[in-house]
Amino acid sequence: VSCYGREMPRMIPIPPGMEFSHIVPHDVDLDSEEANEVGSDSPDPPVWADIMRFFSNPRKPMILALARPDPKKNITTLVKAFGEHHELRNLANLTLIMGNRDVIDEMSSTNGAVLTSVLKLIDKYDLYGQVAYPKHHKQSEVPDIYRLAARTKGVFINCAYIEPFGLTLIEAAAYGLPMVATQNGGPVDIHRVLDNGILVDPHNQNDIAEALYRLVSDKQLWAKCRQNGLDNIHRFSWPEHCKNYLSRVGTLKSRHPRWQKSDDATEVSETDSPGDSLRDIHDISLNLKISLDSEKSGNMSKYGRSSTSDRRNLEDAVQKFSEAVSAGTKDESGEKAEATTGSNKWPSLRRRKHIVVIAVDSVQDADLVQIIKNIFQASNKEKSSGALGFVLSTSRAASEIHPLLTSGGIEITDFDAFICSSGSDLCYPSSNSEDMLSPAELPFMIDLDYHSQIQYRWGGEGLRKTLIRWAAEKNSESGQEAVVEDDECSSTYCISFKVKNTEAVPPVKDLRKTMRIQALRCHVLYSHDGSKLNFIPVLASRSQALRYLYIRWGVELSNMTVVVGESGDTDYEGLLGGVQKTIVLKGSFNSAPNQLHAARSYSLEDVVSFDKPGIASVDGYAPDNLKSALQQFGALEG
Repeated sequence: VSCYGREMPRMIPIPPGMEFSHIVPHDVDLDSEEANEVGSDSPDPPVWADIMRFFSNPRKPMILALARPDPKKNITTLVKAFGEHHELRNLANLTLIMGNRDVIDEMSSTNGAVLTSVLKLIDKYDLYGQVAYPKHHKQSEVPDIYRLAARTKGVFINCAYIEPFGLTLIEAAAYGLPMVATQNGGPVDIHRVLDNGILVDPHNQNDIAEALYRLVSDKQLWAKCRQNGLDNIHRFSWPEHCKNYLSRVGTLKSRHPRWQKSDDATEVSETDSPGDSLRDIHDISLNLKISLDSEKSGNMSKYGRSSTSDRRNLEDAVQKFSEAVSAGTKDESGEKAEATTGSNKWPSLRRRKHIVVIAVDSVQDADLVQIIKNIFQASNKEKSSGALGFVLSTSRAASEIHPLLTSGGIEITDFDAFICSSGSDLCYPSSNSEDMLSPAELPFMIDLDYHSQIQYRWGGEGLRKTLIRWAAEKNSESGQEAVVEDDECSSTYCISFKVKNTEAVPPVKDLRKTMRIQALRCHVLYSHDGSKLNFIPVLASRSQALRYLYIRWGVELSNMTVVVGESGDTDYEGLLGGVQKTIVLKGSFNSAPNQLHAARSYSLEDVVSFDKPGIASVDGYAPDNLKSALQQFGALEG
């Protein structure tokens, strides 16, 4: 159940099983009135005589109630309903099996009061000869009681105020008895499966009486309910219970990644395999059949200008287009498949010997562009040979990355992958026009398989509406537009807001606490300068995206080098340490983090040791300094 962005899993009841092998429903001649005769060539069970002695006309259909004399079982209402409905009294008898008793005064006060009320009602409505209430019965005699009611074409009733499950309803159905049951509790689920009777309001005695009268007076309805119960009773057997249990448990087991397959994938050799545990994903194709929006006539891309609804519609079209392309490639000739493989650059990611991840958040756009250029210059030899690959990791949306890089004369295809929107999107460059919806679109392909890994319990549209209400409350408190939804940078798995007044919004620590209290499952991230606020799935982050590249493509984390500034977005700590190497760029070009980053009362050095071998600090971002650091980690030849 999705409730305003909160994931509230619905509990699924699995009904218990019953043993039906010993049950033999009594054969009833539905067309003969003689079927109501209780006489038989075989001797009758003794309990039948104990019941029949109460009736002046034992041939009438029996209404059977089997319950202890407890106020919750609502037996007094049943007696009132029977006593006040004269047509029902003339047509049927009532049997009340209310446990075992010797002396009423020795019963508990509650049970004794109910039994006394029943006897008074029998006397009030003069039901002598029409109601049976035997003092004793054995558990082994209960099946015989069900058979007697079925033989007289009777009905089983459970009109408790609320019934947690209703095991007696299943037992009665197994013997061919239609039911009248309370509409509160387990009988609703039983009736949905068996469809062998009528549900009633236990507080309305007229409903109870009319339902009983319908079943005992309408032979066709009675026969239909009887047959439905017999036909469907197997669904409450032990084999069916085990089958349901195993099927439910099967949906909860751990799932291994199952990547989309495509015929145009580059063949993978055994030496390139990431390991024995990943042998089932040797097919390295991605579900990457769509690009983002376009940039037309030198203007900002449609992705950035479109409305939320337009973007949602485009993403739906993306999915359909992806499936169509996947199916269409199977019919292509070998030549075309080979050409497609050559033009698509994404398979080369797993053939890189080393990956440089650029995740510098603490600098201006001009400095970031220059840092990228200097890294390319420092690694020109390895870049040209294909031994070194590059990944850009940022909180920016894909529509913001393209104009940023093109403004600095950097080609999109210089990168192997783009981790966008704080890790909620993973894109790959594409120079193949066949992978895009139109020639005007941005040359990106979205990794839909990555989305399938992070979508767990994502609130989606419900979460977005809840966050909009939260933003409206903050704006109302501050008396100005402090937080505004950023439609241009939002996507299916990233809800983005512009922060116009940083003093009006809480620090990330307090905001995360608020989300937890409200049961909203999401990651909350501020950008370095505090001007942007992103909400992404709990399984999404820039560091998790790097791990996905390892699992998906076999890119070893130990062969990754992450370049960061002295500070960064609120996910900065996740990019430090770990198996990957880290280069920290120091200098005055780093801007101080915003106060919204106040998420810890401890020093960063308490979390990450900057003296360990896997972390290197560089003054500035000159090509020579960057080259030395990359050589230190083996990314470049010495």
